[in-house]
Amino acid sequence: MEQREIITRCTECGSIDLIRDYEAGELVCEHCGFVISSTLLDHGPEWRAFDAEQRQKRTRVGAPLTWTIHDKGLSTVIDWRGRDIYGRKLKPMQSAWAYRMRKWHRRSKVSGATDRNLAFALSELTKISYKLNLPKNVLETASVLYRRVVRQRLIRGRSIQGVAAASMYIACRQCSIIRTLEEVASATHISKKELGRNYRFLLRKIKTKVPPVGPQSYVSKFVNHLILSGDTESIALKILDLAIEMRLTSGRGPAGMAAAATYIASVLTGERRTQGEIARSAQVTEVTIRNRYKELTQKLNIKIDI
Repeated sequence: MEQREIITRCTECGSIDLIRDYEAGELVCEHCGFVISSTLLDHGPEWRAFDAEQRQKRTRVGAPLTWTIHDKGLSTVIDWRGRDIYGRKLKPMQSAWAYRMRKWHRRSKVSGATDRNLAFALSELTKISYKLNLPKNVLETASVLYRRVVRQRLIRGRSIQGVAAASMYIACRQCSIIRTLEEVASATHISKKELGRNYRFLLRKIKTKVPPVGPQSYVSKFVNHLILSGDTESIALKILDLAIEMRLTSGRGPAGMAAAATYIASVLTGERRTQGEIARSAQVTEVTIRNRYKELTQKLNIKIDI
């Protein structure tokens, strides 16, 4: 590598037109044909590819680093299948040896108390993410938050499930993914009260920024749950934008405002959904939707034929 950087011109004629022949391992001057070096190293792969498809298939790289595994995905794994490199089945003594190797290899990866805590907590976060159908970036954010909690030794005296659930809820808020406290609590089998207590504790200790949730963030969730069209969603968003401009949303719950706007939009587009259906989807009462509905229609002068 140093030869490739140092030798920039031919030592015989001074030409800078050099040819690097990696098959022969030579550095040749194109002008006079003088072999400048015969120890040129090829730092590329050992395989050859003749088209883009072969190049993509033969590319071999390791798994990317991830915060969702306690060792960040840098450890190795001993295969659980009892076969050798040629696909032949192992003999009984070899199988017993491989079983012992796998067991001690698994134990050696999680040696300390911190590693055991992280391994259990990150697996819980993965389960929560799977149950709530969350994207990968939310899981990564929650894993980084939990690592901060462990690093600052804030887990002592609190349950791992509770702190993991609170980290996931904070990650959802930071990534603008709407999941309520009830949904996260039900996915982790803990009470809403315990989740809220851990959530407030983490906000005080790690001092992370959690943006407020606006009513617009709830609309797409309600529309997907109620199987409404894109026109209904766009109309509901326009209603909420007007309500924010007129400051009708101050002091009102964002879920209730979004539910009322969705109800009005569904009536205007002819995809009527009852207030009870929307209330169950938004996890608010019908009285809340009715009150917000009256406020929006009166202040925004929306005429609806019922």
